[in-house]
Amino acid sequence: MAGRPHEAGGEMRPSTTQIADNFADLHPPLGAGKADVEANRCLYCYDAPCVRACPTGIDIPRFIHQIRTGNLDGSARTILSANILGGTCARACPTEVLCEQACVLNAGEDAPIAIGALQRHAVDHLLAKGGAHPFARAADSGKRVAVVGAGPAGLAFAHRAAMLGHAVTIFDAKPKSGGLNEYGLAAYKMTDDFAQREVEFLLGIGGIRIHHGQRLGEQLQLAQLRADFNAVFLAMGLGGSNVLGVPGEDLPGVRDAIDFIEDLRQAPDKSQLAIGDEVVVIGGGNTAIDAAVQARRLGARRVTLAYRRGGAQMGATAWEQDLARSNGVIVELWAKPVALEGEGKVASVVFERTQLRDGKLVGSGETFRVAANTVLKAVGQHLLAHELRDLDVVGGKLRVDAQFRTCVEGAAVNGVYAGGDCIANGLDLTVQAVEDGKRAAHSVDAWLRGKSQE
Repeated sequence: MAGRPHEAGGEMRPSTTQIADNFADLHPPLGAGKADVEANRCLYCYDAPCVRACPTGIDIPRFIHQIRTGNLDGSARTILSANILGGTCARACPTEVLCEQACVLNAGEDAPIAIGALQRHAVDHLLAKGGAHPFARAADSGKRVAVVGAGPAGLAFAHRAAMLGHAVTIFDAKPKSGGLNEYGLAAYKMTDDFAQREVEFLLGIGGIRIHHGQRLGEQLQLAQLRADFNAVFLAMGLGGSNVLGVPGEDLPGVRDAIDFIEDLRQAPDKSQLAIGDEVVVIGGGNTAIDAAVQARRLGARRVTLAYRRGGAQMGATAWEQDLARSNGVIVELWAKPVALEGEGKVASVVFERTQLRDGKLVGSGETFRVAANTVLKAVGQHLLAHELRDLDVVGGKLRVDAQFRTCVEGAAVNGVYAGGDCIANGLDLTVQAVEDGKRAAHSVDAWLRGKSQE
């Protein structure tokens, strides 16, 4: 973290310039020369394992070959035909555990192909170029489809449904479209208002309208949507944050990490955003890492990330864990919060050391305290299901069948589909949500046209 600090409140704080540097692009784009060199390293494998490792099935050897031959427009179309949010996924997708981990070059001494960086190179070129949308709509089907949620799953569904000829209306609770791409990813992963530029590009297909400030269960009712539209796709994500369930959780200074990240993403001047000197982040996923690193980059003197299990069990990848440590975050593993203390405001967190006993996580009885004037909770989210009480919910998420149809008492419901984080799909990743939306759009299309759902 570069720049000259200045004193504020008796503590050394980053300057405005330093904070701007701290939130610059985490992975600057490849230049044309580096992209060409990287593309020439690819072996263009038959039945490439990198393709099988990509949840959206992008034809990776093909798009890399197109970069190699100077066909950037074609390369971007190859990517976007499989993943219309390929620009965001190139920035935020954990390629180190997906396509790049599967690269055959890992078997030798070479580094894997920088697939994510090459993907960004091609997609950014097409978006910057502008012009006509790369995909055309089919003939108007006369069918109207509602989408609840303008996040990755909802946007991917809407784009594919529009391509298939249906008129799509998206309803979203937030003032902006994008979902977690806009509100939930670290600012240094999504610079230059990219989430909104990507939404604008996606809407270029035509046939999609978006209404903001529309929340299911408040302004929207599922029964009314079913009456007004031929089909409904639920992609509202997980709107409720889990609680720790420990004393002191309601003390001032304690908040959800996802809210902190949202405030940071929407702040016009990040240097004006207050952050405590001693921050504790509780959780082990990417949200916890994003919150901890950004707290440090805002100027928190000491940031501790605590997780109740070991590093191997963390939802965050090893790369993300290393990013936290390289930014000065103290990572406390095998530490479970048991109380938050303070008079009028949080002052410390009491942790109990944990261990595995016969495969079960148990407390050891040993406790320790960490000083904290800000505590950020990143212990997962849950479905706000009051409006969905008639649909099957399993493990806190909507049950769907292989065609993404929701279920009632175990039976599939034609006309009401769901995808993204609100269903149990195995991967809480943007790229998986995009694939859910894309596949669900084809299922809805088949049903609307009277084709078999099986």
